[in-house]
Amino acid sequence: MTFAGTGAGLALDFPSPPMGSAIDEVVTEEAGVRPPRGASLHVTPLVSEGEVVAKGAALACLRHAPDICFAAPIAGRVARLDLLPGRKLSEIVLFRENEDAVEHHDTSRAGTAAGVRHLMQVAGFWPRIRRRPFGGMPSQSEQPSAIIVMAIDTRPFAPDPRRAIKGQAEVFDRGLAALAELTDGPVHVICAEDDPVRIAPGLGGGRVRVARCGRRHPQGSAGIRIHDLCPAALDTPVWDLGAEDVAALGALVESGELPMTRLVNIAGAALREARIVRTHPGADLRQLTQRYVERGPHVLMSGSPLDGHMAHWLAPRHRQITVLPREAVPDKPHWLIAALTRASRANPVIPTAALDQALAAAMPAIPFIRALSASDDETAMKLGVLSLLEEDLALADYVLSQSGQLTADLRGMLDRIETEYAA
Repeated sequence: MTFAGTGAGLALDFPSPPMGSAIDEVVTEEAGVRPPRGASLHVTPLVSEGEVVAKGAALACLRHAPDICFAAPIAGRVARLDLLPGRKLSEIVLFRENEDAVEHHDTSRAGTAAGVRHLMQVAGFWPRIRRRPFGGMPSQSEQPSAIIVMAIDTRPFAPDPRRAIKGQAEVFDRGLAALAELTDGPVHVICAEDDPVRIAPGLGGGRVRVARCGRRHPQGSAGIRIHDLCPAALDTPVWDLGAEDVAALGALVESGELPMTRLVNIAGAALREARIVRTHPGADLRQLTQRYVERGPHVLMSGSPLDGHMAHWLAPRHRQITVLPREAVPDKPHWLIAALTRASRANPVIPTAALDQALAAAMPAIPFIRALSASDDETAMKLGVLSLLEEDLALADYVLSQSGQLTADLRGMLDRIETEYAA
């Protein structure tokens, strides 16, 4: 990791083979549909094991909001349908089959806000939207105060979102116009300072705007941009989603078919060759990486080396796969030493320029981290905690070598605020 003296953010340099320019089209033999990480969703299955489904067909819907569906990322046979107690969604696994079958949806009402909302929900697009505060997808009838569209991603190994939608300017604009139907506030398209983004004049009644940021992380993090442009609050939620998903929404509104393709970078120190693939949500990470991994034990992660997690399937919002060497597990210390270590005070947070830049200088880092550590909800809310999620603090955690403590403190605070204030 290197720190540049001008501009906000840090320039990150994780080891990986050089990335080629060719894009491979890959549909994996298996695909998994899982809820967003951390979410606990009660669902009603709409298919049974052994049933053959088309790409984009509804597999399950929320029990208390049956219009919100989870769609099949590939055409295939339902191999496994795993539900936890209370019919909470765990995993739906598909085997690829009958690749030409595609689900089409009625777009006759897509010219109205209610029609667009209904189409997004029944077609399986709704889980691609993330709300703030607290995370997760919006409720069935929620109206955001603003929407953020990320056309830049500054995380290490992230693909360029503008490359993902290259040649789709009209479809992208159509998706922006559809999003503008769902809010009375602005729709901000976030892009790099030197990116020649063009938005059709008057789009969304003039409420679609371009906002620019630098290329150092975390300037291209949705939470930092929300905090800067339109802070989320308990009564003013803000949505964010990626540029590629907006283009997919435009295609859905136009044709009634929701594209399931996704541009994904595969990188990491345990690879012989880094690559770019166009695949689909829920893709099998083992199949995508098996011919390119160095010999020896390794860790497959969905997401970046900063905020990714070990996984079997490509997570719903991720566009990166990281492959790292598996580190040897250290011997367990004596139980008394382990107890004393756990009982000791947390390491002090030392103010540094790198720590300020790890939050892109968007907020006072030390007061904010102290508020998190002390569970001072009111101070943290004044400083902007409701605009942030775990991925927005991942770089600060990395700089402090906290091994996930900051992000765990953030999630604990958000859950507590949601329980105490948002009820």
